[in-house]
Amino acid sequence: MKKIFPIVLLSSLISFCQRETSIINELYSLPKQLKEISGIVFTESSQLAWVLEDSGNANEIYALDNQGKIQKTLTIAQTQNIDWEDITKDPQGNLYIGDFGNNDNERKDLAIYKIAKDSLQNESVIPSYKVSFAYPEQTEFPPKKTKLFYDVEALIEYQNNFYLFTKNRSKGFDGTTLLYKVPNKAGFHQAELLGQFKAEGDFENAAITSAAISPDGKKVVLLSHSKIWIFQNFTSDNFFSASVNKVDLHHFSQKEAICFKDNTTLLIADEKTKKIGGLVYQLDLSTLN
Repeated sequence: MKKIFPIVLLSSLISFCQRETSIINELYSLPKQLKEISGIVFTESSQLAWVLEDSGNANEIYALDNQGKIQKTLTIAQTQNIDWEDITKDPQGNLYIGDFGNNDNERKDLAIYKIAKDSLQNESVIPSYKVSFAYPEQTEFPPKKTKLFYDVEALIEYQNNFYLFTKNRSKGFDGTTLLYKVPNKAGFHQAELLGQFKAEGDFENAAITSAAISPDGKKVVLLSHSKIWIFQNFTSDNFFSASVNKVDLHHFSQKEAICFKDNTTLLIADEKTKKIGGLVYQLDLSTLN
């Protein structure tokens, strides 16, 4: 008689193996009300991690302490969370919210909001300004299913510009992510295409879900559900022309957020799906070969 391996036991075995072999360490569980974390950024001055959720959630960001407790909830007034997909900061400590999630490649209202550092102690804040943009290469809304290149979940700020890394949703996914540049300046801009990079793997393992840049500006990392890619030694803002190191996390979950805590430490957050995820992890880059 054929033996049936119980699904529950199999799930437990997979989780056990991930814990045994993963190179990321669990730091804390996210608050239960934050089930769809899509971005994280760490502020050194307050030692808090600011997080946000994506479409369908409140127009709020949340400050977590080093145990995952919410220390601050900040309402971003006069905005709507259409699809907030990442959060980043500039060297001065101002935060930026990327409202550019675009699963169906239909949106014409892509935006980035600046949240001034001095306003983070408030209960509610109106963004200092709004940056709107479009992709010149996109001429159809939506494009053909083989040309769904214009979803974005990954954002960094570098030398007064934003850099966006697209999440490829095309039929026949081949791992390609595009790098776009948008000025950190109020008003409407045409995004500039700088380059492209082909991540190895299928959609579940190679679609880009978040990005971060180190405080010293020397490393850029991209995240997927199971891997990170580290770009360094770049001589221009086309980070894809730099050397790249792919790192397998040996851990699969719906990872949607990454940031640097310092120049060698990463924080990674995943969404809660069934009994998996809803955690913040830490990765020490200095331990990698």
